[in-house]
Amino acid sequence: MSMFANILRYLFFGLVVRPVVMIVLGLNVRNRYRLVKNGPAIVIANHNSHLDTMVLMTLLPFRLLHKIHPVAAADYFLRNRVLAWFALSIIGIIPLQRSVKASHSDPLAGATAALDRGDILILFPEGSRGEPEKMSELKNGVSHLAKRHPDVPVIPIYLHGLGKALPKGEALLVPFFCDVFVGETLFWKGNRQRYIETLTSRFEELDAECCHSDEWDNDE
Repeated sequence: MSMFANILRYLFFGLVVRPVVMIVLGLNVRNRYRLVKNGPAIVIANHNSHLDTMVLMTLLPFRLLHKIHPVAAADYFLRNRVLAWFALSIIGIIPLQRSVKASHSDPLAGATAALDRGDILILFPEGSRGEPEKMSELKNGVSHLAKRHPDVPVIPIYLHGLGKALPKGEALLVPFFCDVFVGETLFWKGNRQRYIETLTSRFEELDAECCHSDEWDNDE
């Protein structure tokens, strides 16, 4: 990424994204101390809205913005030149080829290189945006990446409310207070199925914590 694009990226997140996330939306972050302070690391979260990426990037230290890269579908974000420039230069995505057979290449090559550089990746293991506050089955991509980098911490985060603030298919932002639940760090377990089961259980625990917090809020 060029120095000019990097400056634009910091300006965009500092002057646009952070004010929207912190002031217009408002976040209630639980267990913030579990967030990473440096890379390499993999942050994974449930996915209900385009706001998910913006919120996750805002949670991490602003000084690390140049090292934070969401892993996103190439066929969606690179479908035209303007969107591709914005996604690559301003958001800083690492494009993922979802059609492996068609590309005949390693779909995780870019993500692997980024972790080798000490960067922080943001992944949505469900694969695509689903219904608000409803988790879909986790796909294996994150387990393949974790296996290649067994010493890299994986931090699960459960996002609640963003699917209502900007649902899939909508362009108008609705101010809606959002909760963020940061889970305990995980490392590669040595077995792909067991690893996915562990990640699923961790998200279920965070979902349950979120439900209990709603009950406490209603009791006040």
